Amino acid sequence: MAETDYSLAEIATGGAVLAAAVGFFLYASGTGVASSAGSYELQAAFRSAEGISVGTEVRLGGVRIGTVTGMTLNPQSFLAETTFTVDEDIVLPDDSAIAISSESLLGGSFVEIIPGGSPFNLEPGGEVLDTQSSVSLITLLLRFVGGDG
Repeated sequence: MAETDYSLAEIATGGAVLAAAVGFFLYASGTGVASSAGSYELQAAFRSAEGISVGTEVRLGGVRIGTVTGMTLNPQSFLAETTFTVDEDIVLPDDSAIAISSESLLGGSFVEIIPGGSPFNLEPGGEVLDTQSSVSLITLLLRFVGGDG
């Protein structure tokens, strides 16, 4: 049986790969889902919530301020009811709007909050009433090709 010789370079390379894997794991676990401490929940109902799911980022001005925490279909209205968290230091006017936006043509989607100008604020557990559903790229292309838009 031959004795295996590991060079110092092979051992160092293996250690670097292992350290990088641990670093990526720690980074991913730290940015995955926001904790409930330091945040409050809001709700919104969309005609179509295509492209988002639990864990999707909620952004304001391009900055992550929360996370989608729940999605259900209302069997009476057929709307996708979403629950999401917002950092407790962000106070939103009660006439704010919410939209499902795309990062790019090929990229993922996120929930974008567009602040309103009302002097009254949304309370924890409140609902954002002004919603804009996701727009399907295929639907847009079919409208363009078909001459409907």
